[in-house]
Amino acid sequence: MSENVVLLDTSILCEILAVPKLSSNARGFQNQLKDKIKAGDTLLLPMTSILETGNHIGQCSMQGQARRKAATAFVKFVTEALKGDLPFRPTPFFQAKELATWLVEFPDWAMRSDAKGKGSGLGDLTIQKEWMRQCDLNPGRRVYIWSLDQQLHRFDRLPTM
Repeated sequence: MSENVVLLDTSILCEILAVPKLSSNARGFQNQLKDKIKAGDTLLLPMTSILETGNHIGQCSMQGQARRKAATAFVKFVTEALKGDLPFRPTPFFQAKELATWLVEFPDWAMRSDAKGKGSGLGDLTIQKEWMRQCDLNPGRRVYIWSLDQQLHRFDRLPTM
């Protein structure tokens, strides 16, 4: 078992899947993914990343056939992950009670911004909450969010044991 537990953010999933107009270095990220697989990292696919990536594909301004091709590749990828045929494990869907608790935090969370003034949405908050859960479950392992978003990229906890 690797020391690392890696949560994939939407930005990375779009790169790995080479989503048109949302991917700038698919091959580079696919190679990084191969390295993580080879290292035996535990790769987690948050439900939020799945939903957001599907939304991005459906809403992206690309020609119809390109959108269909991206959507088909996305469905194949997620279906294989759900079946356990890929080295990814989907995280569990959060419960209504959890979401209600997180919503109390959301107004303050939404006020966070990066150097460019970009705020942070509810999807990012749910990924951060899953990161916290994984930190609790894996005290002896590094747990981090693999993301191009600087707000999420900073969630990287080294082993505490």
